[in-house]
Amino acid sequence: MKAPPMISGGLFVCSLMIGRKITITKTARYFLSSEVDQKTEEIWFVCHGYGQLASYFIRNFEVLQNDKTVIVAPEGLHRFYWNGFSGRVVASWMTKEAREDDINDYVNYLNSVYHEVISKAGAEVKVNLLGFSQGTATVCRWIAAGNIKANNLVLWAGAFPDDMDLQLNKKLFDKMNTHLVIGDQDEFIKEDQITNYSDHLHKNGIRYNMIRFSGKHVIDPETLAELASKI
Repeated sequence: MKAPPMISGGLFVCSLMIGRKITITKTARYFLSSEVDQKTEEIWFVCHGYGQLASYFIRNFEVLQNDKTVIVAPEGLHRFYWNGFSGRVVASWMTKEAREDDINDYVNYLNSVYHEVISKAGAEVKVNLLGFSQGTATVCRWIAAGNIKANNLVLWAGAFPDDMDLQLNKKLFDKMNTHLVIGDQDEFIKEDQITNYSDHLHKNGIRYNMIRFSGKHVIDPETLAELASKI
């Protein structure tokens, strides 16, 4: 048998490899500002950005809490140490590795959270979806799967994913009101990107409301409260 090619350090490269996939049961978590019941009039599902935890992210929405509104914060399925091997733990929704599998996994997970929560509310409950930063692509892909209904979509400091066919999914997004919220000092989004993105949405016939606020890559409570009062 011919020996596999060797490289430095005694490692070798083998051209023969078989990759397989299995579906497993995984324990995931989400956080609520309060319990949902028949008196709940409004539910916000809020998806955090890269390198955050839902238990901390949900605190950004205290301004919305009252006895008729419930905030639901699902957490990304991939937790990791922010600084190496210990210390602060954070989460993300996906990476570029096996991305389609990660997308399918988190869509299935979010569907489970949605239906568990909604089943406890009345038929007339208003549903708002909010994604922040990396979470904007997450909520967009979740909607595109077509298994949930919502009144409002809020994309905060982010946008529709670049690989999403807006024409293919236009009917789904037309069923809700879309709001884009961006800080004028956002360190990750340049003004020319906003202009190009707006043009892209117009060309694809996507209706949206653009909201700008004075601030960086954060959830601004005053802007959030004002938006909530109008939708």
